[in-house]
Parts: sequence; C-alpha cells; structure tokens
Amino acid sequence: MNLKIRKLLEDVLGGHRLNEAEALMLLNTRGREVWDIAAAADQMREQKTGDTITYVRNQNINVTNNCVNSCGFCGFSRKSGDDDLFYLDRKGIEEKVAEAKSRKVTEICTVSGLHPEFTAQSYIDIIAWMHKAGPDIHIHASNPMEVAYGAAESDMSSRDMLELMKDAGLGSLCGTAAEILVDDIREIICPDKIDTSTWERIIREAHDLDIRTTATIMYGHIDDPKDRVSHLKILRDIQDDTMGFTEFVPLSFIHYNTPIYLNGIAKAGATGREDLLMIAVSRLYLDNIDNIQVSWVKYGTKMAQLALLAGGNDLGGTMFEENISKKAGAKDTEYLDPSEMKRIAEDIGRTLQQRTTLYEGFEQ
Repeated sequence: MNLKIRKLLEDVLGGHRLNEAEALMLLNTRGREVWDIAAAADQMREQKTGDTITYVRNQNINVTNNCVNSCGFCGFSRKSGDDDLFYLDRKGIEEKVAEAKSRKVTEICTVSGLHPEFTAQSYIDIIAWMHKAGPDIHIHASNPMEVAYGAAESDMSSRDMLELMKDAGLGSLCGTAAEILVDDIREIICPDKIDTSTWERIIREAHDLDIRTTATIMYGHIDDPKDRVSHLKILRDIQDDTMGFTEFVPLSFIHYNTPIYLNGIAKAGATGREDLLMIAVSRLYLDNIDNIQVSWVKYGTKMAQLALLAGGNDLGGTMFEENISKKAGAKDTEYLDPSEMKRIAEDIGRTLQQRTTLYEGFEQ
C-alpha cells in the first residue's frame, strides 16, 4: 500500500479533516489502493451511521417535459410543438398523488422542465395541489433553478418564493440543478442554468428558512477530479454554516442519449473506479454530512451494492415512475422493490430500514 495514502487514511479516521489537495490525491488513485480508500470510507460510515442501510418509499411526478433550457446532458426535455410534449394539469397531478397514496408512498418528488409559461405561482400551485391531495405525504420538490426561474418570471425575490412554497406545503427542496459547481464547466453543459453563486445563495436561503435540502453532484461528463473537489468544498462550507443538507447524492452521468455525448463533447460516463472513489472520497471529505446516498438508478443495483461497501449508507428510493435517467438511456430505472433492497443489504451483512425524507425513523 502507498505509505502516503495509508498515513492519510489513518489520520482521517483519527479525526483529521481532509483538505482539497488530499481529496484530489484520493480521487486520482489507481490500483489496489482504491480498495483501501473504500475500506476506510466504509469504516467511517460505520462510525457515523452504523450498519443500517436506509431507503425511502417515494414516487416521482414529472409535471412537464416542456423546458426553455437546452442542457447538454438532458435527454428528457422537449420544446413547444414537439410530438411527445406533455403537461399535467391539476386533475392529472391529483391522480398521480392518489396513485402514490395507494402505493403507500411517504415522499413525492417533482422533477420537471422549466415550462415557458410557468411563474412562481405555478410552482406554488403544484405544491399546494399535491399537499391538499396527500397531506400526509412529504413533498420534496423543485430545486434552485426552478426557484430562480419562477421568482424572475414573477418579479419577486427567491427568498419570498421559497417562503410561499413552504407555506403551500413544501417539505424539503431538491438539491439538484447543481450538476458541477464550476462555472467554466456549466457554461458548456448547461449554459442557460443559474451559476454557482446563485445555486449556493438559494440553498442557503432555503436553509435559513428551515427548509432542508439534499446536495448532489453530477460527474463523469467533461469534468475532472479537480472540479469534483471544488464542488465538494462548496457543499462542505455550506454545511459548516447551516447544517441544512440531509444527504449527499452523487449522480453518475448517464451519457447514451445526451447531446454532449452524441456531439463528441462528453465522455461515455464515469468508470467503475471513478464511481467507487466518488462515494468513498465524499464520505471521507464531507465529514459534516451523515448520509451518502447510492443511486441505484444511476449505478445499477450491482455497482450500488459495492458502493454501499465504500461509504454509502442509503439506497435512495423505490422510485416509482423515473423518466429523467431513462430518457438519457439508463436501463431498469423504474421501481426497486424493498424486498430486493433487503437482499442487497443482507448479502453484505447489513440490515435494511425504511426512513422518512428527513432521515427520521419510520414505524413499519
């Protein structure tokens, strides 16, 4: 084993806080030391969250695929006039919520395009409709991009819009639209999206309003390990100040049907080594975020199981009706039965436990 890496891992497990140069060294590791980093991350996971693997029973509601943006990594969005354009009105949303209730879902997550006619009130209404139709279901909805967009279209501040969303029934805000928080990269993969400082500002506003959020990263396209470390530093700094993140969710880029891959700009996604190191190093670096979610939608169930041995403690959701990754070309993205999650957990000597969105216990 590389003596420098061995000493660093011993120090981290002893309480040393990784700096950016050290995190970058770990992310660049090749050879059998990858397993040593994974083992150290798994040990830290055990110290922080024990041997329980958690999941949430959730369902996505895709309100519309009509989007004013044209992100290079997206295979989901459509433009006005496209044959496969869709939009759910109030009745359609209420039917989806009724379906979620029948499935004993505890969390509804909205994932949609930026509809050209949406305003702040549109997002507020969608939340209110869902909350009224399913008052006992946690609404995990929208993201900083949608907040910025709705607020701008309604000539109000993002903070005011967040307050109105919370009043309407918003339980927590999605930490998506982060992609990579490096503006040079964003200008290539999502030039119409908010910049890094705006994403951070809105996340901090949400936390200040006691709206918890997730934290995400999308990696494996045109980014490199240095960009990933820059992203992680922003998240750790926010969490130091607010403690508002419930979890960190690394999202491995699904490339197949995306413009930046088809046009030869992006790589064909991250490698397995990169995926394992992303989970492991985030566990070691993000010492102030307890929960590291392993997205079986992005990794597949077999790689997700390995990632649970590399610092991950959560499998995400049952994910009824997943369309974003599927449109990008991912396979087997819709619904993972808890019985299969239990098999995955028990096979590596762990137990499975259903949780709430905010990582509270759940009485089964």
